Amino acid sequence: MNKNEQHIKNIFEIDEWKLIETKIHETENDFLIGESLTSLGNGLMGSRGNFEEGYSGKTHKGVYNGGVWFPDKTKVGWWKNGYPEYFGKAINSLNFLELEIKIDNVKLDLFIQKPTSFLRELDMKNGILSRKFTTLISDIKIDVYTERFLSIHNPEMVYIKYSIKPDKDCNIEIKSILNGDVHNLDSNHGEMFWDSVSSTKDETNTFVAIKTKPNNFGVERFVVAGAMNNEVNIKHEKKIEVKPLVGTEILKIFVKANENCTLIKKIAILSSRNHEKSKIKKIALDKLEKSDDYEKAKELHFAKWNKRWENGDISIEGDAKSQQGIRFSLFQLFSTYYGEDSKLNIGPKGFTGEKYGGATYWDTEAYCLPVYLSTAPSYVAKNLLLYRYDQLKQAKHNARQQGLDGALFPMVTFNGVECHNEWEITFEEIHRNGIMAYAIYNYINYTGDEEYLKTNGIEVLIELSKFWASRVHYSKAKKMYMIHGVTGPNEFENNVNNNWYTNTISKWTLEYTLKSLKKLKITDEIQLKKYELTKKDLIKWEEIQKNMYLPYSEEKKIFVQHDTFLDKDMMRVDQLKARDRPIVNNWSWDKILRSVFIKQADVLQGMYLFQENYTKDELKKNYEFYEQFTVHESSLSSCIHSILAAKLGKIDDAVKFYLRAARLDLDNYNDDTKDGLHITSMAGSWMSIIEGFGGMRVIDGILNFSPTIPKIWKSLSFNILFRKNLIKMQITNKEIKITNTKGENIKIKLFNEDVLLEKTFTKII
Repeated sequence: MNKNEQHIKNIFEIDEWKLIETKIHETENDFLIGESLTSLGNGLMGSRGNFEEGYSGKTHKGVYNGGVWFPDKTKVGWWKNGYPEYFGKAINSLNFLELEIKIDNVKLDLFIQKPTSFLRELDMKNGILSRKFTTLISDIKIDVYTERFLSIHNPEMVYIKYSIKPDKDCNIEIKSILNGDVHNLDSNHGEMFWDSVSSTKDETNTFVAIKTKPNNFGVERFVVAGAMNNEVNIKHEKKIEVKPLVGTEILKIFVKANENCTLIKKIAILSSRNHEKSKIKKIALDKLEKSDDYEKAKELHFAKWNKRWENGDISIEGDAKSQQGIRFSLFQLFSTYYGEDSKLNIGPKGFTGEKYGGATYWDTEAYCLPVYLSTAPSYVAKNLLLYRYDQLKQAKHNARQQGLDGALFPMVTFNGVECHNEWEITFEEIHRNGIMAYAIYNYINYTGDEEYLKTNGIEVLIELSKFWASRVHYSKAKKMYMIHGVTGPNEFENNVNNNWYTNTISKWTLEYTLKSLKKLKITDEIQLKKYELTKKDLIKWEEIQKNMYLPYSEEKKIFVQHDTFLDKDMMRVDQLKARDRPIVNNWSWDKILRSVFIKQADVLQGMYLFQENYTKDELKKNYEFYEQFTVHESSLSSCIHSILAAKLGKIDDAVKFYLRAARLDLDNYNDDTKDGLHITSMAGSWMSIIEGFGGMRVIDGILNFSPTIPKIWKSLSFNILFRKNLIKMQITNKEIKITNTKGENIKIKLFNEDVLLEKTFTKII
C-alpha cells in the first residue's frame, strides 16, 4: 500500500450505524476530514459538519442549496471556438448554523478551550448529528450537548438544539445568526457572490434574503431566504439586530449552577427555485410559524429515515468495516438526492464541499440510477431521466456549438448548457452521450415502463443517434466507421482515436434507437418527419452500427482501449515507486498521457454494461490485462472492478475493491476527503454488493441473481424493489433465501435457473 493509501486512523470508530469521534483532531487535515464526514443533507440543502459555536482553527464552512449556483467569469487562455461561455459552480449560501456563545463574556471556542472530554456522533439510521463535550472557561466548567438535523419530512426546515450546563452561576450570551456574508473556499481572490435583498425583524422572528450578484451570461439570479426563531427554556432577554446580509438574535440568560440552559433554533430556508421572489418572505415566515416543535419534527424526521432504510438497507454480518462503509455510502447518497424534485440532480460532492463545482456529471446515469431503481419508489429514478429530458433543448445547443447534429448532453452542468472549460474533458469525453441512452434502456428494462419510451425516451434516443451519426467518419482504408479525437472514461489519455468504449456505446445507441423505433412503429416517412428524420437516416444508422470499428488484438485476445494503446511502454502498476503514487499528484500531465496507466475502468466499463454479450473467458482476459495497468485514481473506478471480479470468482479482488469504494472517504484513500465527500461514487458501493456479491442483473426484464459472498462475511442481506415487488435476499456461505415480502408471485432466475417466487425460496449451496 503506497503512502497515499495509508488509512487515517482513530478519527472515527468502527460502528455499524454511526460515525463516532472521541476527540478533536487538531491537525488541519484531520479536522477538515471530520467536517466532511459529518455533513448532513436533505435533498434540498446541506451543510458540512461545522461546529455551531465556531472554531478559530482551520475550518471549511459550507452550507449549500440544491440548484443554486453562479456562472464563474474565469476563462482559460487561447480561447477556442465552441468553448462554453462560463464555468458553473455551486456557491456557499446563507449560513444557518452559526451561534456565538459567551460565558461571563468569554467566547466559547474549542480551538482555544481544549475540551477535557469530547464526543461527536453521526447517527446514520436517524439522520442526526450530535456532540457533547466538557470544557473550562475561566474557572467555570461547562457541559455542552448539541444536536441538529435537516428535516427530510419538511425539507425547508432546519432544527438545532444546543444545551449548556455550567457548574457555577454565570451569565450566558448566545448570538444566533443567519449569515449571508459568506465566501467560497475556492473563490478567486475572496470573490463575493451575494448581494443583500432584505434583512428584517419582528418581535420574535428574523428574516434575511440574499441574491446572487448580476452576471453577464443571462443566467438567473437566485434568491435564498431564511427565517429563524430562537427560544430558550429559562428566563432570558431577547434582542434582534439586522444589517445587510446578516440577521442576529441576541439572547442573554442568567444561568444557575448545574442548571441546563437549552436553546432551540428553528430555521426555514427557501430559494427562488421553488418560490416566487416577491412572495418568498411571507412564505418563509408562514412556514416557520406553522412548523412542528423540535421533538415532533425530530420524530417525523426519524420515521422518514427509517422508511428509507426499510427499502434500502444492506446488512453485512461479520465485517463491521464493510457494514459501516455501505451504510455511510447510502446515508450520504440518500441525503443528497431522493427524487422529490426533477429539476435537481446529484453533484459529485453533493452538499459536502465545492470541488467539481457542485454540478451534474455522467456519474448520475452510470452509477446512481441503478441504486435508485432498486431502493426507492419508481418516480425517483424517473425524475433523473426527466432532468435530462427537460434539458434536451440545451443539449441540442451544445451539439450545434460543435457543428454537429442532434444533442450532446453536457459533461458538467446546472441547466443543461455545458459549463466546463477544459477542452479534453468537455468536448472529447463524449462517451457520456451513450450513457444517457443506456439510462433510458436501464430504466425501462428494470421498471417495465414502456410508456416512458413513447412519451419521452424516443425523442432523446433519436437526438443522441443523430449526434453519433454526425460525429463518426468513414475510413476508406478499413471500410469501417470510426470516431477520432476523443477521451474515454480513462481521462489519463486525451485526444485518442477509436476508444473502444466510446465506439461500443455509440454503436449500441444506434442499434437500440432503431429497435425502439420499430417497437413504436415509427417507420414511415410521415411519422419520421415529426422527428426530422427520413428513411435514409435510418438506413445510414443501420450501416454505421453494423460497421463500427472496435479495436481488437488477435494476439492478446482482448479489446484494445484505443488505437496505439498497445504501442505504449507496458509498465505495470506494481512497478511504480511508492513516491510516484498517486501519479496525478506527482507526474507531469505530459508523462501521464504518455504512460499506459489507466485512471478508471474504460474497456471494463463497457464490458460491465453489456456483460451478457461476452463470454466469461473474454471477461477474464480483459479484466486481467487491464487491471495490471489501472491505478484507480478515480473514485468511480473500484466498483466496476469489484463487480467483474466477483463475477469471475476473484473474491479477494472483489472485497479489496469494494472496501476501497465503500471506505474511500472514511479511510481517506485519496487524501482528499477534507475537500468533501465522493457522493456519486458512493453509489458504486451499493453496486459492488448488489451486482457483484449479489450477482443481480435484469436481463430482458427478468430479475437474475448469482450470489457469492466473502468467507469473512457470515451473512449478507438486502432488499430489492422490483416493479411491484419488495424482495428480500439473505445469503450465507451455506444457503440462499429469497423472500417475496410484498407483491404478487414473480418469476426470477437464480444461477440461471427459473424460480417462481411465491413467498420464500431457499437453496442450499
